[in-house]
Amino acid sequence: MSRPASAAPTLPAGRARAAALVLLAALGAAIAGYLTAVHYTGAAALCTGVGGCEQVQASRFAVAAGVPVALWGLGLYLGLLALAAWRAAAGPRTPPLARLALFALALAGALYSAYLTYLELFVIGAICPWCVASAVVITALWALATLDLLGGEPARGSAPTGAEPAVGRPS
Repeated sequence: MSRPASAAPTLPAGRARAAALVLLAALGAAIAGYLTAVHYTGAAALCTGVGGCEQVQASRFAVAAGVPVALWGLGLYLGLLALAAWRAAAGPRTPPLARLALFALALAGALYSAYLTYLELFVIGAICPWCVASAVVITALWALATLDLLGGEPARGSAPTGAEPAVGRPS
């Protein structure tokens, strides 16, 4: 069965997911990098009409173990970016441990981000839009890493689950 001439080419699900993981990790690194720069330069974060950035950045929760939370986030996103790039480059040959590491880091980030969001809402009483953006990005990364861990993709040369091998190819 062939694809209609007007249909746009699509990536296989595994490759599209791998590309999305790379893009989201890069976006997260950019957000965390910006917030890290704001912390170290003392500049005001660009919140364009939405208050709360300075209040959140100045709170006692903006530093963990003597390190700015934004810098922890940058390290997390760079680690996720490295794993996601490896995942994208290796494709079906990605070691299961790499997929598990990607999932575990994203889960840890999503859980910590949920804790920080709780602090913003119920303790600090201010919302930082950059922090919310980071929370959305890490949650999406976690969701995709979960799908990737559970779904994976078939190894090259093997038939999808439940399908018959192509005629003329060894099974």
